[in-house]
Amino acid sequence: MSTAFNININGLESQEGRSYFDGNILQYMGWSILGWLVTACTLGICYPLAVVMIYKWKTEHTVIGGRRLYFDGTAIQLFGTWIKWWLLCAVTLGIYSFWLVIKLEQWKTKHTHFAR
Repeated sequence: MSTAFNININGLESQEGRSYFDGNILQYMGWSILGWLVTACTLGICYPLAVVMIYKWKTEHTVIGGRRLYFDGTAIQLFGTWIKWWLLCAVTLGIYSFWLVIKLEQWKTKHTHFAR
């Protein structure tokens, strides 16, 4: 059985294998307010930009197993997909909206990678 922490000769914990989030509340509040303002000022048209900004910040401050994550998705990519999803919602009289949350998570995961 292995442990998440390795002890080095000096008795200090090693960063290898450690998972953590190093963002802070002020950064999160700032990005959230900015995302809300972008969405509100564009009447929702730039909601994909807000999603990408906030998710990119979260990803860049996440370390899993000692490896930092990065996000390579763009607002333009999400905007095209977003239009397709909302057209599907309109055609199916809202039934497709039940799949939107999962589709968005799949899109985020597809564009999330370990940094080199």
